[in-house]
Amino acid sequence: MKKLFLTGCLSLLILSCSKKENTPIESTSETPAVSEPAKSNLSGDQIIETLDCSGCHSVNERMIGPSYQEIADKYSDKDIELLASKIIEGGSGVWGGVPMAPHPQVSKEDAKKMVEYILTQKKK
Repeated sequence: MKKLFLTGCLSLLILSCSKKENTPIESTSETPAVSEPAKSNLSGDQIIETLDCSGCHSVNERMIGPSYQEIADKYSDKDIELLASKIIEGGSGVWGGVPMAPHPQVSKEDAKKMVEYILTQKKK
């Protein structure tokens, strides 16, 4: 009787553990669309405030990364595209060995606003 009871329990356990819920998967030939980050209505400095930039950068003092003034002194308006891409994709090697984290949630337009703000911070 004990043997029959244990066999029944073991069978029930095996069946319950191996049972998988089958959810139908729709097969489509279309690839899901990757959405672009939404553009905000904020100014460059406001966008910077919403992100983690202040953990590594400040306006006039070098921290983990360069100050905005140092960046503005090194780059010009012709570098806006390059710098916007660096904000989105991250980068390393220009200002030392510590890499800048990527910010893929930032739209290209917002990254350009951030760069335009940074470039206004040239040392006076």
